[in-house]
Amino acid sequence: MGVNLLTASPPVDGRQSQTALAIARGTARHLHALGYSVVSELPLPSGRRADLVALGGDGEILIVEIKSSIADFRADQKWMDYRLHCDRLFFATIVDVPSEIFPADAGLIVADAFGATILYEAPEHRLQAARRKTIMLRFAHAAALRLQALADPQGPYGGES
Repeated sequence: MGVNLLTASPPVDGRQSQTALAIARGTARHLHALGYSVVSELPLPSGRRADLVALGGDGEILIVEIKSSIADFRADQKWMDYRLHCDRLFFATIVDVPSEIFPADAGLIVADAFGATILYEAPEHRLQAARRKTIMLRFAHAAALRLQALADPQGPYGGES
């Protein structure tokens, strides 16, 4: 894995709506309160980019796919690939989106910009050791690059190469 595959700061590409950004913020705050560290927009080995990846102190890896509307959920089915890269998969949304549209075999989080609540826990499907190591290394590299970019904004840490 090359470091140039990871970005120093979360990609700002205009694809995320204000609602999606608020969901991400509230969900990250809640996961932090539960003891997880969170990295947004993490590139996965499959080439996909997970909205949120959370790493627990015991090495548990969660992926949270953010869906800001019914149309957003229906238009995007790439989340099925995310199961291969986490121990538990969650969706995060706003209170206005009906919970029935989300798959029963994933967890569900309802969030706003200030916090979140887990409505349904996600079933666990433990990663194989090699895949866990790959995801943890990507997580660590992305977090370190983003922190270094904050400490040295003029340094060579930002942007996608």
